[in-house]
Amino acid sequence: MKAIVLGAAAGGGFPQWNCRCRVCALAWSRDPRAPWRTQSSLAVTLDGESWVVLNASPDLGSQIRATPGLWPRGERHSPISAVILSSAEIDHVTGLLSLRERHSFDLIAFMPVLDAVGANAMFAAVPARRVAASASAPIMLAGGLTAELFPVPGKAPLYLEGNDPRLESEAGETAGIRISGRGRSIVYIPGCAALSDDVRAKADSADMLFFDGTLFTDDEMIRAGVGEKTGRRMGHMPITGADGSLAWLAGLSAARKVYIHLNNTNPALIEGSPERLMIEAAGVAVAYDGMEMTL
Repeated sequence: MKAIVLGAAAGGGFPQWNCRCRVCALAWSRDPRAPWRTQSSLAVTLDGESWVVLNASPDLGSQIRATPGLWPRGERHSPISAVILSSAEIDHVTGLLSLRERHSFDLIAFMPVLDAVGANAMFAAVPARRVAASASAPIMLAGGLTAELFPVPGKAPLYLEGNDPRLESEAGETAGIRISGRGRSIVYIPGCAALSDDVRAKADSADMLFFDGTLFTDDEMIRAGVGEKTGRRMGHMPITGADGSLAWLAGLSAARKVYIHLNNTNPALIEGSPERLMIEAAGVAVAYDGMEMTL
């Protein structure tokens, strides 16, 4: 089973188009320690012929063009057989509009996510078969893969959250995705507000784990002067601090553990930074566009 990181950054990409924080400034100057990253998405295959894409970022068109395994092999063809959504956030669904030219595929998600997509008339142009996932029923995919979605503590998308959002809901607005084949598994959790028992169990069973690395510290955006919300308010637990994810990840048995969905303010994006070295010393990698791993 092969996984390719199509994009590693959080919403807005890295550098963010309108940001010159300390971390983005390095990227804008083309410092080799801070390579650019597109918005997060993952592609997985078992047979090399049929691929499943996890989250459709706004950058999906350019990500496909940068990944030969996803190129068409006929006049009207794509090896992408399914797209699985972990949420209906803008940075996870907008790329569906790049898949509207008469190629049918399965669009798989929990019902709250499918409902949010279905409520927007623009997505009617996308010729996908909508498949509602159930936490109790794995879904067979083309090419020999199996998908399982499970609720992850999170919240409704920003554009639907209202004035008093439930921040650790497990009603299906946020999901983790487990992809299995030939006895191996990849677990993908790009957004997670807290560690539930189910999240812990699914992560502990993974051979390869991609986990929410949005912010290094909970108040990172506030201290950088570019935002007013903490990471937890946005539905993302931090890497460090009280109940951060790094100490937990360090203790997991997965052969590969990778932070993905990194916000543009996260100093772990800088190669050789103290924050990056801390993560790597714990046995965890930081995702970059084009990163390939095989089980």
